[in-house]
Amino acid sequence: MRKIILSVIGILLIVLSFLFAKKLIADKHKPKPVKEKVVKTVFTDTVLNGTVQIIIPANGSLVAKRRIELYAEVQGVFKTGSKLFKPGQKYNQDENLIRIDASEHYASVQSSKSNLYNTIAAIMPDLRLDFPEVYQKWQDYLNSFDLSKTTPELPKMTSDKENYFITGRGIVSSYYNVKNLERRLSKYNIKAPFSGILTEALVTEGSLIRSGQKLGEFIDTSVYEMEVALSKSYASLLKVGEAVVLSNLDRTETYKGNVARVNGSIDAATQTITAYIDVKDDTLKEGMYLEARLNAKEEQDVIEIDRNLLLETNEIFIVRDSLLDVIPAKPVYFSDTKVVLKNIPNGTIILKKPVPGAFAGMLVKPFENSVKKADK
Repeated sequence: MRKIILSVIGILLIVLSFLFAKKLIADKHKPKPVKEKVVKTVFTDTVLNGTVQIIIPANGSLVAKRRIELYAEVQGVFKTGSKLFKPGQKYNQDENLIRIDASEHYASVQSSKSNLYNTIAAIMPDLRLDFPEVYQKWQDYLNSFDLSKTTPELPKMTSDKENYFITGRGIVSSYYNVKNLERRLSKYNIKAPFSGILTEALVTEGSLIRSGQKLGEFIDTSVYEMEVALSKSYASLLKVGEAVVLSNLDRTETYKGNVARVNGSIDAATQTITAYIDVKDDTLKEGMYLEARLNAKEEQDVIEIDRNLLLETNEIFIVRDSLLDVIPAKPVYFSDTKVVLKNIPNGTIILKKPVPGAFAGMLVKPFENSVKKADK
């Protein structure tokens, strides 16, 4: 029995060895599979150099072009007016912003004016006798004198004798004392120098105001300006009056402005120059953040492409005989998404969109061949 089992095992080993050898021979003569070449389809453009308008992006916050800080020059109680002194309150030009109780000072003014009138009236008999030629003009001055109105200017003195006589009676000094008091009386009423809106109110009606105290801030809402800092390389390109297009951050609204001023010096720390842009619009508010696009200059014989098409070595891919190659390029301006290039020959076929894993010598197939030229 043992011999039979051993014989069967031997026969099986011989058969398996034969089959394995036959398979090895068959695999040896089987041709190896040929790898299929992968040809990537790419989007291309044909270069046509032209003129590109360089647009400088800038941003900043709006501030009112005309603004004043309100300070008290006199002391007194804040009197209630026709409008509440609150932030957001609008006032027209020459309308009272703040009225301070001036009854005590007003009485002093009236007393000084009365003293001046009495002093002039006391010298009238002497003028009739000693200076009859000037008597009438001083009489006319007294007739026009009204305690309820601003003190009129003294008559012009025509001779040294008249001047000595009038000055010696203390009339000139009394006159200027009255004018000084009247000038101070006007400070009890603070009027709006222009039509605008109150943005800050630090006092309320009925409170005691002290001399030198800040009362609030008042701005003109008809025109705003935005301060932007630009590279010093554009210092010679910015022009006063240059039109500027501004937009909000969402770019849903656009506004028209113009360059109002350009600083004459360059910031030594940042090497930037400051420009100020005026903009008018009823929907604008102080503090709004806007983006501006300034037309700087025009570059000749250039093209504009996406920034991601320019390699770190300042080279770009071109298509030559269905193969990718690289050529040097000279970038002259970078924006957020675009780059302006020089030294790219006309007729050169370049990539329109980046190709993942691209390398020089890569086999490609152009999908579309359009003309790539500068925007005029």
